[in-house]
Amino acid sequence: MNTLTRHTLAVAGVLAAALAPALAQAPSGKLVLYTSQPEKDASLTTEAFKKAYPGVEVEIFRSGTTEVMGKLAAEFTAGDPRPDVLLIADAASMQTLKKDGRLLPYAEAKVEGFDKETYDADKTYFGSKLITTGIAYNTGAAEKPTSWKDLTKASYKGQISMPSPLYSGAAAIMLGTIVDNPDLGWSFYEGLKANDAVAVRGNGAVLKSVASGEKAYGVLVDFMALNAKAKGSPVDFVFPAEGVPAVTEPVAILKTTKNEAAAKAFVDFILSDEGQKLAASMGYVPAKAGIANPEWLPEGTKIQLMATNIAKVVETTEADKKRFADMFGN
Repeated sequence: MNTLTRHTLAVAGVLAAALAPALAQAPSGKLVLYTSQPEKDASLTTEAFKKAYPGVEVEIFRSGTTEVMGKLAAEFTAGDPRPDVLLIADAASMQTLKKDGRLLPYAEAKVEGFDKETYDADKTYFGSKLITTGIAYNTGAAEKPTSWKDLTKASYKGQISMPSPLYSGAAAIMLGTIVDNPDLGWSFYEGLKANDAVAVRGNGAVLKSVASGEKAYGVLVDFMALNAKAKGSPVDFVFPAEGVPAVTEPVAILKTTKNEAAAKAFVDFILSDEGQKLAASMGYVPAKAGIANPEWLPEGTKIQLMATNIAKVVETTEADKKRFADMFGN
């Protein structure tokens, strides 16, 4: 299990000219992006990219990771995949695409400052941020949870919501991570089922249910809960004692890209100091060392990361999702 500690480091300013290539070499034309980012984040990302590369027009399809992958699979079947680049929640989906020979290696990608665990060794996909999943709770809740197993206590019955792995990439990674954990496994989900936990479409719906008091507790990604708390919402968040699963929201280029130069420029932007600062400004923990973390993560906070076997998640995800659906629906 890895431990991350927040340390705010001084970061030198980056000249705008250093980010964009010379005008004669600047990419142009249309870039098609498929992403699972929240709508506001997707808009901020593309606007910042277009400011750095004004010659590129960006077209976006945005939905949950599962729906993005489903749409892409249908396009592969039809022989007409549309996206040039993908920016989706989890590495498991990218690993599947890599295994199927769908991704374009980008050997020249600038990965200095990134932990090797955050990007593919063959440089076909690259993590852009760290998003962990823990437990959010309404500040009016009777109990403050400290561990995943707390959610299986009788006193929590009927008070829990969680995102469905059939829609959320982060939830799919959590499912694969938890069921592979010898201390939790499927017995954890059986405990949630016994406690009448409700699976909803995505993390946004979980936040809404907890903030409104409809549910006292929710399985939720860190930034949503803590950004809401910072804005005065009656929610708080804990990193459970057993550790937290994490996704890295990787970016990748499809082999079938119709605009390789613009696609590589998009990857360059996401991995640049500018792109990583943008991620932090949205409230995410940047994947690149030396970039200041968001304010919601207190100085010195230690986050225990649960081990995730991505290759195994890829192998078992469909069976795991079916078993989950049989238990919870959605």
